[in-house]
Amino acid sequence: MDFLMSGLAACGACLFTNPLEVVKTRMQLQGELQAPGTYQRHYRNVFHAFITIGRVDGLAALQKGLAPALLYQFLMNGIRLGTYGLAEAGGYLHTAEGTLSPVRSAAAGALAGVMGAYLGSPIYMVKTHLQAQAASEIAVGHQYKHQGMFQALTKIGQKHGLVGLWRGALGGLPRVIVGSSTQLCTFSSTKDLMTQWEIFPPQSWKVALAAAMVSGIAVVLAMTPFDVVSTRLYNQPTDAQGKNKSPKSSTAACSVSASLLGTKDVGIVKSQTGHQLLKITQAPGRK
Repeated sequence: MDFLMSGLAACGACLFTNPLEVVKTRMQLQGELQAPGTYQRHYRNVFHAFITIGRVDGLAALQKGLAPALLYQFLMNGIRLGTYGLAEAGGYLHTAEGTLSPVRSAAAGALAGVMGAYLGSPIYMVKTHLQAQAASEIAVGHQYKHQGMFQALTKIGQKHGLVGLWRGALGGLPRVIVGSSTQLCTFSSTKDLMTQWEIFPPQSWKVALAAAMVSGIAVVLAMTPFDVVSTRLYNQPTDAQGKNKSPKSSTAACSVSASLLGTKDVGIVKSQTGHQLLKITQAPGRK
């Protein structure tokens, strides 16, 4: 029952947050591995992105990828939250003194997140493809031209097999490990602290709400760099053998991390699975 309720709750939230996912996906793909000032910025900020998508693609485009988003949330969070809830109920997250162990909580959150995310990876990949699809005048990233979730899954499966369906899954795991462990650990710790300090009445819904808000902020701060990398990995074009045409996981991570750290633009030359050969060069850019 925990798995079912967790999945349904995540689906309910997804109905309202999917437009934000569409905007986020396109903003993360904008300027992919290009020096600042060398590409056109179709989306200047979140609000401008909403207006632009609604004006050019239509209001319905703000709910692109809703079907795979709902399915992914049900699978991923049903497994993730359900597994974590069982671990918490079984007392595995607490010390001998009965206090919550941040280390155990983070480890359980990461493990639960990995299980859910890996199983749902093909759905997340298709969701990214669909949400990136746009009219040519505001398109960013590779455009796959899928007609829907089932058509996309069938096409990818027939062309590239199971390996193609799970393309980018390993590169997306750091995102889930960081996000899930941060969220569940922060939520449980904040909830326990508020209960101890008696900020709200015992068993009040305000405790869970406040803890969720704190954990949400922590997740965004910790997961965003990995989220950008994951989005770009899933949306990369492939050749006839199903291999990525663009730089792979480690190189993409270096590129995004360097940008986030405020360094000059990073150019990625080559990458190989297992033993990545990286050559990071400074591209002419603004100081």
